[in-house]
Amino acid sequence: MRYSTWFVFAFYVLVSLILLFSFNTYQRSVWLTSANAVSSTVNEATSTVTGYFNLREINRSLQASNAELENRVLNLTNELQHIRAMIDDSVAYSGLPPRFGYVAASVINNSTRHPRNYFTINRGQADGLAPGMGVVDQNGVVGIVNVCGKHTARVISLLTKDQHFSVKLKGTQFVGSLAWKENDPHTAWIEEIPRHARYHIGDTIVTSGFSTTFPEGIPVGIVMSQVRNSDGNFFTLKIRLSSDFNNLGTVRIIKDNLKTELDSLRTFDRKEE
Repeated sequence: MRYSTWFVFAFYVLVSLILLFSFNTYQRSVWLTSANAVSSTVNEATSTVTGYFNLREINRSLQASNAELENRVLNLTNELQHIRAMIDDSVAYSGLPPRFGYVAASVINNSTRHPRNYFTINRGQADGLAPGMGVVDQNGVVGIVNVCGKHTARVISLLTKDQHFSVKLKGTQFVGSLAWKENDPHTAWIEEIPRHARYHIGDTIVTSGFSTTFPEGIPVGIVMSQVRNSDGNFFTLKIRLSSDFNNLGTVRIIKDNLKTELDSLRTFDRKEE
């Protein structure tokens, strides 16, 4: 055979190595040490690669857990407020159904450079979504559901000209209107803050809770400076937004279970007319 010499050579080399490492303690220890080192390196590399591909699933699991925890916090806060009101009125508390719920979703596409910006999420009517629901990420408010398909939905971004949100200075009852004025996805303005309101640079702006879109107290931004205003009764604050709109990944949609009832009360007088 053409390669018979090489096969015989390889066979003798293999037999020699087996004899060498089987009957010599020092050589065997060197072999085992080297083999363990190589095995550890390979296993570590394999673990790193496997862990990387598992990150997406781990992230989804964490987001679902966060949504569940935030849902509990919002509902406990809501129940606590009602309990306090009941006690003040000397009426026994009989229990209330949870008001708010969360649905986790991933952002499919996003825009930040237009006068009116939108992003799309991978949840829709089949998941209980409807137009008008508030959307937040792990840092704060990011938008409102605009149009719903069966499995996807379009969200009006907070970065939308002429789109206003009711907000307030955290820890106070001084309410203003959040407005975005194009160009910069990191900043916005709070208009119609009463002139007698007291604030400091770095104070937090949160949702006011005066709508069924967002519960009270969700972060929106941080006060950067005051802007001159021609109206002597109010002033305007420039804020840095809490959320990074250039890197939206996972968001949560807020479902207010009392929305239909509250909306019907708001329109009751108009129906009577």
